[in-house]
Amino acid sequence: MSSLSPSRRGFPLPCYVPHSNPMATTSNKKMASPSPMPDMPDQLLAEIFLRLPTPQDLARASAVCTTFRRISTDRSFLRCFRCLHAPPLLGFLDRDGFHPALPSTPAVRAVAAAADFTFSFLPHHRRWTVQDVRDGRVLLSRSTGKLGQPPVFRDLAVCDPLHRRYVLLPPLPHDLAALLGHPFPPVTEACCKRFLVPLGEEEAAAGDTTFRVILMAYCKTSLAAFVFSSSNDQWRATASKDLSDLALDEGNMEEMSRVQPFIPMRHYAYGCFYWDWVQFGMKKLLLLDTTNMEFSAADLPPGEWSKEGIAIVEAGEGRLGIFGFRGELASSLSYTTARTKGESPSQWQMEKTISLDSGYKYCIRDATQRYLLLTRIEASSLNNHLVGYFSMDIKTLQLQRVYEKQHYSNQTYTYINFPPSLLSSRRI
Repeated sequence: MSSLSPSRRGFPLPCYVPHSNPMATTSNKKMASPSPMPDMPDQLLAEIFLRLPTPQDLARASAVCTTFRRISTDRSFLRCFRCLHAPPLLGFLDRDGFHPALPSTPAVRAVAAAADFTFSFLPHHRRWTVQDVRDGRVLLSRSTGKLGQPPVFRDLAVCDPLHRRYVLLPPLPHDLAALLGHPFPPVTEACCKRFLVPLGEEEAAAGDTTFRVILMAYCKTSLAAFVFSSSNDQWRATASKDLSDLALDEGNMEEMSRVQPFIPMRHYAYGCFYWDWVQFGMKKLLLLDTTNMEFSAADLPPGEWSKEGIAIVEAGEGRLGIFGFRGELASSLSYTTARTKGESPSQWQMEKTISLDSGYKYCIRDATQRYLLLTRIEASSLNNHLVGYFSMDIKTLQLQRVYEKQHYSNQTYTYINFPPSLLSSRRI
């Protein structure tokens, strides 16, 4: 169910009815009939709906009448509404399960109570592990249990924990996997990664039930990508690139060949995935364009970037933005934007510097459409005591605690928004 679809029947909005003249009496004239409220233009109604504070308010308004529903479910209107109203941050998934976000809003409590983040509705022959979370859906994997089977053949499932539905993906065909090295690619688990492709604007606005999964493999000197689409229920090979073709110098080539390429943080903006090597001292980005499924490389903006992480975001008007720490300071966050549109711009400008509490050391862990996720450590602590997880609104720059956990996890996934329910499938 889309987050903008009505979850329950709302109460009709009150209509203004003119009062009759108190001096008039029924003895000398009949009571005048109330004048009907003039019809409002669709454009004016849309402007009013855009000012509703939450998606839940829009859902209730859409249940009033067919006119309200037609306007509030129009795709162009929903794109505008989503730009103004960020999807709610509902919680976090890690190896210990689901953790509701702070503060405990009605939406957070509703998801925590209704969703099954133990995934008990999936087959339980072997343990499922979280691979990615996107648009309220969770990508899970498990071992096939066959000795000698390379990790590209792991079982995969896309599930909706709120509606307790899932789709089991068919295995990657052997003829496609053979492209990595016949007959079975010598790809280790560490060099194989699976993740969900975010819904496009029109897909999200329509509450689309389709999804795509990308499987990327690193074969020592090359990269390969395979894509599964639920619309045709098939895998296909889409991208392959030798590292030598990424226009890298010998030093970068040597470093990339030593470093597993999926350890760096993955970012997404304007239809492209990005991986950065900042923590390894490289000012390079690996790009995967999901439109044409091609790999390329780009340079980070000039300057000394700290190893405490960067976040690539959509700055608006097709331009990229980068949050990050400069030099060794981890309490002063900078924001840099591209001067021009495009996935790999060459000109950048510093927009602002955000001063954080100097008594703590911060690290960027994740970024969503609207929020940065940071960890905070006591700067004076010899044991690097974790104080908690914090979110920063990239528009208002407001920082607030969202997660109380006092120790690190290998991976923490941000869970936002309410997922469109998966349609029935022969593999559900």
